[in-house]
Amino acid sequence: MKFGENLYNLRKAAKMSQEKLAEKMDVTRQSVSKWENGESYPEMEKIMKLCDVFHCKINDLVHENMVDIDSLDEDIKMSVVKFKEEKQKKIKGISKAIYIIARIGKISLMISIPIIVFLLIYTPIFISNIELKDNTIVLKNSRIDDRITITEEKANDGIVLQLKANGALIANETDQDIILLMKNVLENNSKGQIIAFLELGFASLIICLVLYMMVLNRLEKLFININKGDTPFTLENVKYIKQMAKIMIVALILPTCGGMLFEKILESGLDVGFELSDIVQILFLFGISYIFEYGYELQQDTKAKMYGEVSNEE
Repeated sequence: MKFGENLYNLRKAAKMSQEKLAEKMDVTRQSVSKWENGESYPEMEKIMKLCDVFHCKINDLVHENMVDIDSLDEDIKMSVVKFKEEKQKKIKGISKAIYIIARIGKISLMISIPIIVFLLIYTPIFISNIELKDNTIVLKNSRIDDRITITEEKANDGIVLQLKANGALIANETDQDIILLMKNVLENNSKGQIIAFLELGFASLIICLVLYMMVLNRLEKLFININKGDTPFTLENVKYIKQMAKIMIVALILPTCGGMLFEKILESGLDVGFELSDIVQILFLFGISYIFEYGYELQQDTKAKMYGEVSNEE
């Protein structure tokens, strides 16, 4: 950073206009403008006077890298802090909202996983207590046999499938894909096969939920660090972003491969495959991780810091 840029930053931090500075320096506004634009350079006497005006050291004006903010006098240092405080509050506010949302999502998944585990355990018991015949599912060992039937009904567009429980309609033409899949499963597979399909499906779902819980856990930690830290550019934050990207790759591949396996076994289209949006999200995370890593390296070179609430407390 050159003299003109240093002078400009000091003047802006002090919230002083070019006219006001020119008045203090006994020069014209055009002279101040030329100094800041690098068109001319003040004499040493003027530089010393600028140091008096801004309560700073000569090095802070003429050094090409004005990075040592601690060398400034306290008034200017606090002006620089205050100048950035509004942006800091926005960053910290957004990061706090994100880590709260991530925590809520993580807790929701922690509640959902035991429910899916219960279904995984209970499914074989439930399936073993049903009878399948003529598109009818009969639940045994109940006081009154419950019957779920798949029937064909005439409609304006032709024949549609309906799903009924003890005569009451529970699914109609808006759920044709689901009903048709259920019909194919009932007609072409034994109880053992159905149990295996459902158990595999529940197990895959549990694994996916655990993976997403791991992603949310790292997202929460990342934005807690950003909210409470002096800078977001830390190696720990880089690690969290890369871990999220890698976990999401597994979470993308697992259900897609499982869905393709089901399609082949059931001989029915489930409309599974890799979504472009999922791939873009993963690439985006990897891109952000490299940006954070680069920010960390720049920060190490320049000793840059984020000033805001933390600095004010100090």
